[in-house]
Amino acid sequence: MKLDKPEVRELDERSVACVTYVGNYIGNAQIFARLFDKLGRWAGTKGLIGPDTLLLSAYQDNPEVTPPDKLTLQCCMTVPDDAEVEEDIGKKKLPGGRYAVMRAELTGSEEYGQAWDALGNWMKENNVSIDMTRPSYEFYLNNPDEHPEKHHIVEICMSVL
Repeated sequence: MKLDKPEVRELDERSVACVTYVGNYIGNAQIFARLFDKLGRWAGTKGLIGPDTLLLSAYQDNPEVTPPDKLTLQCCMTVPDDAEVEEDIGKKKLPGGRYAVMRAELTGSEEYGQAWDALGNWMKENNVSIDMTRPSYEFYLNNPDEHPEKHHIVEICMSVL
């Protein structure tokens, strides 16, 4: 695992299409794969996947406080403001604002929790307070299947006051 030094910066608001899951997703890469597959199949039929499309997961809950069966995960992709959704594909504006952002290169999906913990520890050490009124995000910067060592390159973004 390689972690860059976190920084606090402003993130822009984004329009996203999303698939929502409620339940314990922690450590279950199959849930993420299933949700992103569903989202990708839908977006592919609509011609919504392009070079500027970002994939991300949005988290509103704190897993240290929220019971596992009540955790909410949204697997998302950026879409144009006028994109139309259907059935169980939702659309929303993800809020921007101040975020603690850390780029991470993970050797596998099992390292996501450690990376989130590292960002949380940095926030504590630097007196940066979390803002639970806005979701936190993982932006996926690569496809691990296309990386020579199958690494996951992500930006972890925790909303801050």
